[in-house]
Amino acid sequence: MKGLADKSRVQTPPEGDGQYLTFTSGGEMYAIAILGIKEIIEYGGLTVVPMMPDFVRGVINLRGAVVPVIDLAARFGQPNASLSRRSCVVIVEGHSEAEGRQDIGLLVDAVSAVLDIAASDVEPAPNFGARINAEFISGMARMDGKFVIVLNVDRVLSVDDMAVIGTACAPAHPEPA
Repeated sequence: MKGLADKSRVQTPPEGDGQYLTFTSGGEMYAIAILGIKEIIEYGGLTVVPMMPDFVRGVINLRGAVVPVIDLAARFGQPNASLSRRSCVVIVEGHSEAEGRQDIGLLVDAVSAVLDIAASDVEPAPNFGARINAEFISGMARMDGKFVIVLNVDRVLSVDDMAVIGTACAPAHPEPA
């Protein structure tokens, strides 16, 4: 029952110390563990794909691979991200039982820093107060007297959404052998 295990993990902060990439999206500061991050690239070269969910900006060609780009602000139910010179795409490795490994681009307003965050500085997410779905939050990290939302990337890029994205990015007509 994988789904139940994922939901029980939602309210549990990450275990152990780790390094996190901090960035802004929709005016909020977020952090994600660097272990799943492959690279950070400049925003551009996007191809819009019709009939995709609102939070999918389109796809990019990353060294021959089709990589969907998710607008985090839109994914969190906010207006689409406004593009600026600092906008970039964080490439993360997602997993889907149906599609296997899939690289996904996360459109963010700006990348801030890579920080060491001790497990003792991460608290469980509250059931209220955040402007995003509580299932997307892994914990709240205390940094310089403020809290940073630590995202649960697996939930932000849920298996159901990955299946929709994977189907849309698959070639419509397989190449003949």
